[in-house]
Amino acid sequence: MNAIAIAVIGIFIFLLGYRFYSKFVAEKIFKLDPNYVTPAHRFKDGVDFVPTNKFVLWGHHFTSVAGAAPILGPAIAVYWGWLPAVLWVVFGTVFAAGVHDFGTLVLSVRNKGQSIGTLADKLVGQRAKILFLFIILILVLMVNAVFAWVIANLFITFPSSVLPVFIQIPLAIWIGHAVYKKNVKMLVPSLVALAVMYAVAILAAQVDILQIDLVGYMGGEEGAGLFGLGAVSTAFFIWILILMGYVYIASTLPVWKLLQPRDFINSHQLIVGLAILYLGLLFTNPEITAPITNPNADDVSWFPLLFITIACGAISGFHGLVSSGTSSKQLNKETDARFVGYLGAVGEGILALVSIIAVITLFPSKEDFLATYSSFQAASSGGLGSFVQGASQLATGLGIPAEVAATIVSIIVVSFAATTLDTSVRLMRYIIAELGSEYNVPALTKTHVATTIAVVSSAALVLIPEGPQGFGSGGYLLWPLFGTSNQLLAGISLLLVSVWLKKLGRNYLITLIPMIFLLFMTLWAMVQQVLFQWAWWGNQPSSLLFIFGAIIMGFAIWIVITALSALASTKQTIDPAE
Repeated sequence: MNAIAIAVIGIFIFLLGYRFYSKFVAEKIFKLDPNYVTPAHRFKDGVDFVPTNKFVLWGHHFTSVAGAAPILGPAIAVYWGWLPAVLWVVFGTVFAAGVHDFGTLVLSVRNKGQSIGTLADKLVGQRAKILFLFIILILVLMVNAVFAWVIANLFITFPSSVLPVFIQIPLAIWIGHAVYKKNVKMLVPSLVALAVMYAVAILAAQVDILQIDLVGYMGGEEGAGLFGLGAVSTAFFIWILILMGYVYIASTLPVWKLLQPRDFINSHQLIVGLAILYLGLLFTNPEITAPITNPNADDVSWFPLLFITIACGAISGFHGLVSSGTSSKQLNKETDARFVGYLGAVGEGILALVSIIAVITLFPSKEDFLATYSSFQAASSGGLGSFVQGASQLATGLGIPAEVAATIVSIIVVSFAATTLDTSVRLMRYIIAELGSEYNVPALTKTHVATTIAVVSSAALVLIPEGPQGFGSGGYLLWPLFGTSNQLLAGISLLLVSVWLKKLGRNYLITLIPMIFLLFMTLWAMVQQVLFQWAWWGNQPSSLLFIFGAIIMGFAIWIVITALSALASTKQTIDPAE
């Protein structure tokens, strides 16, 4: 099939899903009320609870959930062939991701902006809440490690992307001040900031002195670094320290000072990036050289691992954390939830679709694709690089030089990953504070104590483990567990929304059906990984993955059994008028 045809059909189905299916869910299932007083107004504090224009909030929400995962997951999953990846991205987005993100947002808004973890207490019981909070805590810890690892490696690989990314921070702070203190509209300043970023990116791609190349400063890849480490490991260590310092500050600032304006810039950046890639696709009209299905992919079965590898981009539990953790506290009107939640998932699907297209059109021939994607491990380690190269190739169709295109693509990936990173640290701080309240440890409820624990533990997890990537292999090692944990969280969140809808006396099949499918696939995959792959008797033993995986799997099975029991026994107990 032609690559352009795949793009057109996929986007058309996404738009149909938003236009008709999400409208049905909004009006007939969730029954959104434009007059409902949202938590952003009820608890307005100027820090976390801030009524926000739906376009600005969509920008924050979309870029917070986008990250690198909707790019990396699909770029790996094409190992099994492009057709299974495309089908899961398109239909998973419409029928699973959309209702998950939308549903967790509405559920939180209807419950004082509480997180999905806290709401487990109200819907299922106190024990489920504690277990769920611990699962979420482990997940966001892994998110922090994985995305910090991705950003640090991209900074090392594409040093021309560093300066444009860091210039965005003061620009975002300036925009936040102008918007909230001087009542300036956010659109024009954010477009100016984006233009400045890309102007710097073009210069940095062509002027060596503007490239922050830490490895080069130490004599290249073979050079000596600090503390007995090589140049690459030292550069990685420095970038992790810088990133952790940044997210500490970013996650404790009021959302309007940095988070919202930067995310609004990134939403434009995403739109520009998608426009470049899809227009480049039209002008280049590249041939698909990857196979429809890969007959050589016999080392790892696509069923059920495809549905774990493509997490963000089809459905992701982390989206529910963002919906109920930060977005619900900023929703201006309840009716904005459809635009923010469902359309945010659609945007993620569109990004995942072009990620697939960029990779499957990159290689000169089918043989070249199969040589690069020779095994699942090869796909996992090279997927992100294949996307950057493929996206750059599409951008050249618009006359953009390849080195400039590579810089811009890497900036987009880093910007989204950084957005996810500081949102995740903020969420981790909330969870630590909730656990502090639950177990009567007042110190943990303090902002800076909770943030310090989040940042230090995240840095340790990405730096300490040794692995195939050498020093600081934590993010690489944790990626397989991140996928399964993320999907388990999505399934449990859908289960909680189903319980809530049943308590309201409404049709809960729209969340129950994707929940059953997702939990079946994910628990199956997790049992395979934990018991037959990562255990010491498995074929790829890993103490790190086995310990984390066994804890999460045990907690998840416990919660699922408890929640299913609650669902089976639940009758309408909530007045729909409340």
